[in-house]
Amino acid sequence: MAETVKYDSKTTALITLDCQKGIVGMIPNCERIFKPADQVVDWARGKRIPVIHVGIGFRAGYPEVNPEHPTFSMIRSTGKFVIGSESAEFHDSIAPKDNEIVVYKHRVSAFSGNDLSMILRSQGIRHLVLFGIATSGIVLSTVRQASDLDFQCTVIRDCCFDNDEEVHRVLTEKVFARQAKVMDAASLLQG
Repeated sequence: MAETVKYDSKTTALITLDCQKGIVGMIPNCERIFKPADQVVDWARGKRIPVIHVGIGFRAGYPEVNPEHPTFSMIRSTGKFVIGSESAEFHDSIAPKDNEIVVYKHRVSAFSGNDLSMILRSQGIRHLVLFGIATSGIVLSTVRQASDLDFQCTVIRDCCFDNDEEVHRVLTEKVFARQAKVMDAASLLQG
């Protein structure tokens, strides 16, 4: 039987990570996370837990990207993820509603180059429930940094995706457990 966890809407936030149309278009098979992810977002909204959407986004002309950066210079060359473009929009199934906060980042971690930490602390948030694409990218970087910033984390494993299934398994079964609670969407929804 799954362990039941209670989440306080005053101190918990749900964070969606890089669930953007441009990411989905680049990573085959990642769409499978959106059925449980949609349920998790609905769960949070129903419990009045703040939902914050974090994605990669740049200003026109990519002033945040060093042309020699090994990863982000490639994104710059595609013309994608400019804030306001379709590639920077969030997947329709979990897209922001009402007054949900959208935060854009400029590197891998959800905290990179933005005010996410300030927003969370200003709202009294101490516990992050999170999921996203890719497990070995934004999810790993965010869990590590969030832990270093003294946030408690819960990772929803079946709402995370990585091209390498073995990397996903090792991260969700062995690595994340050192700094976060790891569970499936069904276990979260039972709580």
